Amino acid sequence: MSVDTFDPKTYVATLPQRPGVYRMYDADGELLYVGKAASLRDRVGSYFSGRHDSPKLAALVQRIARIEVTVTANEPEALLLEINLIKTQRPRYNIALRDDKSYPYILCPLEHEYPRLMFYRGAPQSNARQFGPFPSAYAVKEVLLHLQKVFGIRNCRDSFFAHRSRPCLQYQIGRCSAPCVGLISREDYARDLAGAIGVLEGRNEEVIAQLQQRMEQAAAALRFEDAARLRDQLRELQEIRAQHSGQTRRVGDTDVIALVGEPGQYAICVLPVRAGQELGTLSHFPGNALSDPAATLRDFLLLYYRIETAPPQVLINLELPDGTALAEVLGAAVGRRVQLRIPRRGMGHKWLELALENARNDLRMRALKAELIAEGMQVLASALRLEAPPERVECFDVSHTAGEGAVASCVVFTPEGARKRDYRRYNIEAVTPGDDYAAMYQALRRHGAHIARGERPRPDLILIDGGPGQVESAAVALTEVGCPDLILVGIAKGADRRPGQERLYRAGQSTPIVLDAASAALHFIQRVRDEAHRFAISSHRRRRARRFRESVLEAVPGLGPSRRRALLTHFGGLQGVMRASLNDLQSAVGVGPALARSIYEHLHPGA
Repeated sequence: MSVDTFDPKTYVATLPQRPGVYRMYDADGELLYVGKAASLRDRVGSYFSGRHDSPKLAALVQRIARIEVTVTANEPEALLLEINLIKTQRPRYNIALRDDKSYPYILCPLEHEYPRLMFYRGAPQSNARQFGPFPSAYAVKEVLLHLQKVFGIRNCRDSFFAHRSRPCLQYQIGRCSAPCVGLISREDYARDLAGAIGVLEGRNEEVIAQLQQRMEQAAAALRFEDAARLRDQLRELQEIRAQHSGQTRRVGDTDVIALVGEPGQYAICVLPVRAGQELGTLSHFPGNALSDPAATLRDFLLLYYRIETAPPQVLINLELPDGTALAEVLGAAVGRRVQLRIPRRGMGHKWLELALENARNDLRMRALKAELIAEGMQVLASALRLEAPPERVECFDVSHTAGEGAVASCVVFTPEGARKRDYRRYNIEAVTPGDDYAAMYQALRRHGAHIARGERPRPDLILIDGGPGQVESAAVALTEVGCPDLILVGIAKGADRRPGQERLYRAGQSTPIVLDAASAALHFIQRVRDEAHRFAISSHRRRRARRFRESVLEAVPGLGPSRRRALLTHFGGLQGVMRASLNDLQSAVGVGPALARSIYEHLHPGA
């Protein structure tokens, strides 16, 4: 349906005064926006009632060629349908969280005889205890390190644990009690694990009192080594308690969420509080936010709590017109009541002030970073004589070790910064080791094919980490797949390979472009190139590590990639496979007697 055939007034008059969800499409059938309404007629009609303060809203209304609605029984049902559509369809003008990665937790699976504590992201598991969330992976690792030093709880995988014949390095440095080889009884290990869980639950005082009592009992029984070990545990725990002496446990689990900014430039700070302890802050910057602050905060809460479990209390800084329906939806998801409110006094108000301060600061830092990037893009456009500053810049780099395991990386930058969800990596195959020209040709040919088919957005500028040779290879590849008009620029290092000496080579031009060392364009290019280099190296290292783990087993007849991975998983790595006996190998899933004999003879020639 074309824009001319869509009559908003006639269409709005047919809509019911019922709650529901509306979906707006353009002339090409692209879903532009999904919204929820208590009254479909009133809400949809408001878009066509006159002038719009927001340029984005005006642009949206101009593109509307078709509207579809779904009537629901009530507002909570409309909220659920709206957020499901936003999550799955990702409409252009709706709120979009830049990073859907969940918070990290500490997980304790309970099915094992000697449970471990481990880093974990994801949905709650039925047969495990989960502690958190924590603001970062670093915070989880710090807590795990402390607990291992105090209680000696293992952190190894179950497959590694099952095939130990002697204590590992963790035992040697005092971070594990070596239950794998029976150096601690099941009862003593369970007692230590209970102490670690007590600390994770915030019951430090109780755990310290128990350790104090055990230390005194050990000293009275003349077991001085045990008393000394318990004394060291007490000292470590008291240091941890001192770091959190200002915290209180009189408040239940709470999330404090504050939104600041204007449409399109929002910052949302999340401050989790567990057992009265602040776990740090994490900020989100909703992309494509068209709605007003209250609607944006509502959409964020719905999206965020599809990933995270809502605590009993959520403190916010804005009054939500549909707050009652929202609280009902969040409560239904977790099977209990969720309170959604604005704190006016007390500790909750102090936490909210802290979250607001962090949100404002993060928004300022993001704006400053965006200004620097925008300036760099503008100056670069002038230096390269582009018609307009680029809105999407892609950069390619190739990483390998002596030609082996080559990986090409593609990073993406927009005026808002790095767009990591659009990053791509390409494993380079069937080229002469060390031939960077052929590697770049293969990567750009595969990447350009995706662009030509409409599977990837067209970049305004492609940067290549390399000189004229790499640029020429990339240009040939793009031309062959039907993208000859993409702008290619190579970044060649200077004679001394020092920052500030870079030379830019545009495809089809032999004379390099030299930017001033203080140029904002050069700083932008260096940042993009360094990010491409970092991403390429990390991708190559992962590929190289995987090839190293599997290379010894690749020569075993009848052992394909799937069975190799299963074997390595079963024995906890290549060393576990090397130590396994013939009977152990036969016990692995998918490995029969003949294949087990073949593997054993290959790993132990002459045995």
